[in-house]
Amino acid sequence: MSPMQQNPTSARDAAMALATGLRAPLLDLTAFDLAQAPRGLLDSAFLQDRRVLPLAVRAGQVFIATADPADSAAIEAVRLRTGRATRCVVVEPQPLAAALAALARSADAQGGGTVAPFTVSASAPDTASPPADGSKNAAGPTGSLRQGTPAPAADSADETPVVRFVQATLHDAIRAGASDIHFETYRGSSRVRFRVDGVLREESRPPLELGPRLASRLKVMAELDIAERRIPQDGRIRLTLGDGRSTDMRVNTMPTMWGEKIVLRILDASATQVSIHKLGFDPSQQRIFLDALALPQGMILVTGPTGSGKSVTLYAGLNVLNTEERNIATAEDPVEINVEGINQVQVNPKVGLDFATALRAFLRQDPDVVMVGEIRDLETAETAVQAAQTGHLLLATLHTNSAAETLTRLRNMGVPAFNLATSVSLIVAQRLARALCEACRKPQPVPAGTLADEGIDAADIARGARVFAANAEGCGNCRKGYRGRTGIYEVVRVTPAMSKLILNGGDSIELAAEARREGFPSLRSAGLAKVLAGITSLAEINRVTA
Repeated sequence: MSPMQQNPTSARDAAMALATGLRAPLLDLTAFDLAQAPRGLLDSAFLQDRRVLPLAVRAGQVFIATADPADSAAIEAVRLRTGRATRCVVVEPQPLAAALAALARSADAQGGGTVAPFTVSASAPDTASPPADGSKNAAGPTGSLRQGTPAPAADSADETPVVRFVQATLHDAIRAGASDIHFETYRGSSRVRFRVDGVLREESRPPLELGPRLASRLKVMAELDIAERRIPQDGRIRLTLGDGRSTDMRVNTMPTMWGEKIVLRILDASATQVSIHKLGFDPSQQRIFLDALALPQGMILVTGPTGSGKSVTLYAGLNVLNTEERNIATAEDPVEINVEGINQVQVNPKVGLDFATALRAFLRQDPDVVMVGEIRDLETAETAVQAAQTGHLLLATLHTNSAAETLTRLRNMGVPAFNLATSVSLIVAQRLARALCEACRKPQPVPAGTLADEGIDAADIARGARVFAANAEGCGNCRKGYRGRTGIYEVVRVTPAMSKLILNGGDSIELAAEARREGFPSLRSAGLAKVLAGITSLAEINRVTA
């Protein structure tokens, strides 16, 4: 039985046992006046995520209510965020959940969001001071907090608030599964945003005057020129986590009207080790993809907008091919993650090493498999076609909206139709849609006519098709009803009929129609299948396939 499912007596007993075993104070949160809690110390979204509630600030310590005092990650996150020593107070799970929900409603009512100001002063006044007397680990009937064990030592003086804030923000982003961190400065404000599951969300609002200091700190970490604010700069940060693991981040600075905007891309090494079975293909699509990888030569093209997961799909394929018997070379811009067994080249147009140059050099290196990060021009396209026609398996990406548009894009670049018809073996168009949280998703009543308008098959509607929507309030397992992302794919094998259509100059509409006739579902159809399976929502599919 989970803590949230316990009856009041067992929950109270469990909390008391925790407090006694850990020598921590115990508090009846239902009797505590939440109006005394410090405001603006930590934002509501952070508290919801960590399941903690600040109760008081006294003598350099932050007293936090938690139902899980063993959650060291949450406790450390509070310490990093506030720059203060942290003291745990044990409370029951249900009153804590109710208090956090009330706090979230209050934050929404005050501005439609959950972000509170970030305070950097290490000498902010103490608030809601608990009584200093008493040594028992218990709470009186009024909910007043009693102290027991001594406070932890304070942070060292050289950890300035800016350093602590940057460190806490980077760690929070990694824990949240963010792909990017945005530090932004505007005329009268600044903010930090995380991109999580493909969507930007506001995380905090540091004081405006901190903008230059935050930029300088990030530049120092990325080994950039802190005095140069007129031009963009690129660098990297390697962040060591508490468990000894390291995470790399790509850093880009950009001068704006009101200061420098800095974006960090978190480079997830695990993305290059994703199994094809984890991508989200349906069984038929996965089989077609694996069959194409088994071919001795040909071109596999992965297409979609920026951030749609193309690189992950390519590396999932390369992982299948990465064996002792194969020579694999890649040209990337940039090389974000190093992979053992693959010869990776970072293109550098400033010195003449572009994709086409690297690709021509690869062909003199006895390759079996070649991957090109992106086909951007005719020279690269023609060299790729040549490689695919001369005994090499070539994988590459393009920026197009569908499989059919990929073929017409290459033709419009100037690649002869007969070369396309004989070299391209497979096209994968893809998107990433946020996945519904299985714990709190809710059925969405949709009229049959609307389902039909959305593209749901009549047979599915007749069988009583059900769709689910995100719970906007979210739950302890997610944020606003979504958790993670799922791939949506259009996988099209270039068949003899399609090759003939390419040779005859068929446009993207004709090519798409032929793909449907041969049984290759469109992106939209693949997305709707995941809607009917309860994996994602209609709103998400409309967002990513519109």
